Amino acid sequence: MKILYFVVLAVFVSCSKSSVEDHCFSAQEKKPVYVEEKPYTVKEILNEKPDYLQIVDLKEYRSFKKDSIEFRDRFSDEKWKANKEKYKLFNEKFPDNFSYSGKYQDGNVLYALGSSELGFWLMKIENDKPSAYFLGLSFSHYYINDIQEKPIIKDGFLQFEGSLVKIIKVPGLPGYDDYSAMEDGKLFKIKLEDLMKDSDKDGYNDIFERNFALDPDNKDTDGDGINDFEDMNPLFKSEKNKFSELYTLLLPSYAGAIDFKKSHYTFEIFQSDCDYFHQINPEMRVLFIPENDKEKTGYTRITDVTRNGISRMKKDPNNANRFYISKWGSSYENDYAAEYKGGKWVLEMIGGIVV
Repeated sequence: MKILYFVVLAVFVSCSKSSVEDHCFSAQEKKPVYVEEKPYTVKEILNEKPDYLQIVDLKEYRSFKKDSIEFRDRFSDEKWKANKEKYKLFNEKFPDNFSYSGKYQDGNVLYALGSSELGFWLMKIENDKPSAYFLGLSFSHYYINDIQEKPIIKDGFLQFEGSLVKIIKVPGLPGYDDYSAMEDGKLFKIKLEDLMKDSDKDGYNDIFERNFALDPDNKDTDGDGINDFEDMNPLFKSEKNKFSELYTLLLPSYAGAIDFKKSHYTFEIFQSDCDYFHQINPEMRVLFIPENDKEKTGYTRITDVTRNGISRMKKDPNNANRFYISKWGSSYENDYAAEYKGGKWVLEMIGGIVV
């Protein structure tokens, strides 16, 4: 029995090492290639809509065209200042990068619709305490009117007007998207009880956790003793090894522009299966999505929430401590030679592209 146990353990360790090699190292790194996805039809959007979402057809409504034109006008100096003043309290309570619309007060509770790089949210301030609830609606499919002509909270529901849309690409400007309405005049409704459900009481609603692969029934998804709301890397345990340190070193730098300790709803999302990348101990909040579409959540499969990326490593055949690695964002790509010397990494930029 002991011999059998040893054999099984050896196979397990061998597979684990092989998995790390496959996921973290590559003879020739395959950089992401932009492929324009075929837009969903209205029928496909409705077939895949979340169960908790109700959609009502309106006879009278504010059109997508009218709302989007006036939204652009909002950035004139006068309107921008007025908007900033209107949502001053939300900007103070949420140090995250949100834009706001649809402000509504119900007794001593203040609400607004929020949008960020991750998608749409309901923002709430009650007794001076801020909370944000992720809607789980992809901005690839749904447009929320900037001007809401009805109260966004009514009879126990969040309700907001908007349209079903598709993303269209701006010719000659990769990464720059615009929208086209497929069906106008929709009233979207979500029961507040469903939206605000937080089964593990960690500060993130169940809808957010399910869409970004966190465990809605466990406030400490990775089991590292830090609850998900406070954990900078809630999906995976951070480990200190030379390769996790290399990936940490290559993370985007915001030079103190964002206080990530206080910004609980701002995440940098990376697409990677590399175990060493998963083990980083970052100063910013990070989440990971799998490289294989079949392993992604429905939301991350249809919504592009990644702004930056870091490649797998390529080994130098003549130097066991030297590796080649790249990182990229929406408008750049940098290639590095990374050499491990005296217990720390020395980076040398050996190439790059700026768009």
